[in-house]
This record gives sequence, C-alpha cells and structure tokens, in this order.
Amino acid sequence: MIFLIAYIGSVVLINFAFSTAPHLDIIWSAWGGLVFVLRDMVQTRFGHGAIVAMLAALVLSYVTSDPSIALASATAFAISECIDWLVFSVTKRPLRDRLWISSALSIPLDTFIFFGMIDLMTPPVIITALVSKFAGVTAVWLIMAWRERKQAVAS
Repeated sequence: MIFLIAYIGSVVLINFAFSTAPHLDIIWSAWGGLVFVLRDMVQTRFGHGAIVAMLAALVLSYVTSDPSIALASATAFAISECIDWLVFSVTKRPLRDRLWISSALSIPLDTFIFFGMIDLMTPPVIITALVSKFAGVTAVWLIMAWRERKQAVAS
C-alpha cells in the first residue's frame, strides 16, 4: 500500500511542482525517475490496477496543477501505460525483465511527450529525466535479480 500512496502522491506533487516552479525543471525531471520505479512497484503488486492509480493521480493533478501540465502528464502516462500493459500481457519473461523491457520502450516516449507538450524540451532536462528514470528501473532490476539469486541459493 505504501508504494500505491507514494506513486499517486509523487505524480500529484511533481505535476504541482512543474506548475508552480517550472524554472526548477531539472529537479522535477530527476524526481520523475522515482515515479517510474513506484509505478513498477504498484504494477507488480496490483497488476493492471495500476491504471486506476494513474487515473486517480491524474484527476488529483488536474485539480491541484496547471491543466496543461495535467494533460501532458495524462497523455504521457497513458501511452507509457499502454506499452507497459502490452509488455506485461504479451511477454512471458521473468518479472524483472518485463519491468526493464517496458521501461526501455515507455520511458523515452513518456519523456518526449511530456516535455514536448509543456515546452520544456531542453537537452539538460531530457538527459536528466532519461538518466534518472533508467537509473531507477535498473536499480529495481538489480534488486530483483539479487533476490532471485538469493532465493535460488537458499533452496
């Protein structure tokens, strides 16, 4: 449940932050990496119910943030969630691989769509967003791989 609350809260807070302090775009784009990790954790625990969490976060974002930021966020999330859904539904690979594959496909699209729609697509922001998101998902992948190896040794 903690990941669900953290995920929804982070989406709302990041959208609010972009609305109120867009000049700190590098900070907010780095924070975006956390959202992808949290989304993966929510998806791991709740499956495609993560879409309901995304919708709740976007409704709250629309109420608390600039509507154009909320729309950009909704559009980017919708596309990345569709990619995640396809990867999680079609691919029969281990969970950690599905997380990384879905992120490798969805992170660049999400990043370019969001920052393109809010007119903040600058190299520093794009690089920061991509690096933080890929670092986060790679950390989750490594933790999951370590846990699987630990369980294999124990059994």
